[in-house]
Amino acid sequence: MSVVHRLTAGWLVDHLSFINQCGYEICDSFAYPGSVTLNTSVTSTRDCHATSTFAATSSSRDGPIPGPGDVIEREGKPAKRRYVFREEFFDVSKPHIAAAPEEQLWQGCPEVSLTEKRKRKCVFNQGELDALEYHSKVRKLIWEGTLHLVQEGLKSGFLHRTTTELSCRKNVVPGHVGCGLAELCEMAKQFPAVNESGHQAAHVLDDETSIPEQDLLSCVTENSSNCAKIVVLMGQKYLVPPKSSFLLSDISCLQPLLNYKKKYDVIVIDPPWENKSVKRSNRYSYLSSWQIKQIPVPALAAPNCLVVTWVTNRQKHLRFVKDELYPHWSVKTLAEWHWVKITRAGEFVLPLDSLHKKPYEVLVLGRVQGNVKEALRKSEDVLPIPEHKLIVSIPCSLHSHKPPLTAVLAEFIKPDVERLELFARNLQPGWTSWGNEVLKFQHIEYFTLLQNE
Repeated sequence: MSVVHRLTAGWLVDHLSFINQCGYEICDSFAYPGSVTLNTSVTSTRDCHATSTFAATSSSRDGPIPGPGDVIEREGKPAKRRYVFREEFFDVSKPHIAAAPEEQLWQGCPEVSLTEKRKRKCVFNQGELDALEYHSKVRKLIWEGTLHLVQEGLKSGFLHRTTTELSCRKNVVPGHVGCGLAELCEMAKQFPAVNESGHQAAHVLDDETSIPEQDLLSCVTENSSNCAKIVVLMGQKYLVPPKSSFLLSDISCLQPLLNYKKKYDVIVIDPPWENKSVKRSNRYSYLSSWQIKQIPVPALAAPNCLVVTWVTNRQKHLRFVKDELYPHWSVKTLAEWHWVKITRAGEFVLPLDSLHKKPYEVLVLGRVQGNVKEALRKSEDVLPIPEHKLIVSIPCSLHSHKPPLTAVLAEFIKPDVERLELFARNLQPGWTSWGNEVLKFQHIEYFTLLQNE
């Protein structure tokens, strides 16, 4: 399970385990000369504890050639290959910045005058003062809750005070892989506009599929089978988990998602917030507050829909979500949760009282307001949303690969509801995902082909 420990304070979550619970096992096959068969789709597997071993594959004019990680069978029996996410992406063994001894998690929760910590002599601006005030309110909750969850993780052996670097760290970690998904979305603006009617609402995946770019960008792509599939896009391979669907587009091309005609009971949003470092680095495009307000959440949300928005630690953005964005969408704010990032030894990845960056991010939870009777009916048999919870996990080293919320939200929603993630960078079973980089972390280079067990 992706939830390793659950306490009153929140959850200790194993992000890597969640990805591998979606699992990727090759199951379908097609014939090769000499009655050798290879598979082109992937079946979900619950075995998430296998050790990653790297194996290479090659290809020829006639298709892929079996590699050392393939299990080959003859006479039409299916071959099997399994992929797992590369575990070195979660090998966070040391803090990014070490905390002072008196500020380490194990030393209790000392009272600290944060304004005295600054070394430069200029005064705080208003935004920094607002951030300090907010941090002083949540600091004790985060410190104490994280300590309790980390102690449980150490007792069970999930976390280790003495850690060793993974042997596979010596392998080259792919930096930028893929075919430029965001750039592809820009190209899509040259395609004819998609209308509300008269266009295919969904493209259902078969076995390994090379999809014309226009088809991929003009309708939702759906894998309704119990097997994962491989999508080939501009020569690059992406793994699509079972029971998932996605739309690759930017905010100007959302009509295909509306044409999909689904109403969602859970909508998770991870907006590309505007900030100075993003502007400087030009790492990804960002949206203004006005653009984020234009997302048609009311048209996508079912009655009593649970809306969860990831927010950076800028108080300007947090106030915008609670005071402008949610009221604009008729969403009532219910709670603020925090995602706390720790190392494999259970330390904060950054000092909790760091003035520049914090080892936590905020989630704002709310529900769509509307028909009272419908809302009451939908809220039967589910727990009310707690005002504060922690999601504690070892973060992925890939930028903005957020932890999964499926397991932690399960007790607050009914089973088998429709779930949507906006601005997604990966796919999940049971979810529809949208974004201009929606396949980013599904690229096959982020996965390891296991050796024959």
